[in-house]
Amino acid sequence: MANLKEIRNRIASVSSTMQITSAMKMVSAAKLKKAQDAITAMRPYSDKLTELLQSLSASLDGDAGSKFADNREVKKVLVVAITSNRGLCGAFNSNIIKQCLTLQESYAGKEVEFMAIGKKGNDILRKRAKVIANHSNVYDDLTFDNVAEIAENLMARFTEGDYDKIELVYNKFKNAATQIIMSEQFLPIVPMEGDTSTAADYIYEPSKVEIVEQLIPKSLKTQLYKGIRDSFASEHGARMTAMHKATDNATELRDQLKLTYNKARQAAITNEILEIVGGAEALNN
Repeated sequence: MANLKEIRNRIASVSSTMQITSAMKMVSAAKLKKAQDAITAMRPYSDKLTELLQSLSASLDGDAGSKFADNREVKKVLVVAITSNRGLCGAFNSNIIKQCLTLQESYAGKEVEFMAIGKKGNDILRKRAKVIANHSNVYDDLTFDNVAEIAENLMARFTEGDYDKIELVYNKFKNAATQIIMSEQFLPIVPMEGDTSTAADYIYEPSKVEIVEQLIPKSLKTQLYKGIRDSFASEHGARMTAMHKATDNATELRDQLKLTYNKARQAAITNEILEIVGGAEALNN
């Protein structure tokens, strides 16, 4: 009977876990819809703005170019790792950490530092590298204004020469089951490749230089905000998928335990019947 009691306890434990994972799956599914709508709505605007500014920057002369397009010798690199504050989302965070460490190795001979956006990335990276700041509180109120403050800090560090290159590493949202790991250059701005002569077809008011200098900071803030929004939607998609698999596994394990319990119970009842029949026969004899 002790064995039966142990199995019953395991069934109760697995059932409780299954209820928790199922609830977490539904919560993430509800949050995913809102996060997905937000990133889907802003992605076309962000992509077109970036494309326009890359085209304008590429058509400017060297002296007239933006200070954010200064391609100097890379000696010091800052990698912005965008992760989540919570776990239970599969390989969502570990994939970003691996990509960050791979980037660090690729810049051999150069000084590489990290800025963490998300508690999980900060907790792991600070054990293996230098983390200069952690902005995990941005998820408490994920608005453009809050992200803009981080972007302004990054722009200031670049223009003041603290870093020669800044890269973003984040999960790009594709669908609930798929996230694409992105390693994206934030600064200096990457000029558009190919023919930029089409930019000359426009009449600029005020001058092209003034437009670039005013819009580039806004574009960089939008780029960072899009990256964090992408990561936020990917997190809920990854968690929903992970909790769905966990619920399925718990259900399968519970069914196996119930089968084992029924077999053990049947065997115990059979043994009791055999003992009763054996005792009755012994009395008759």
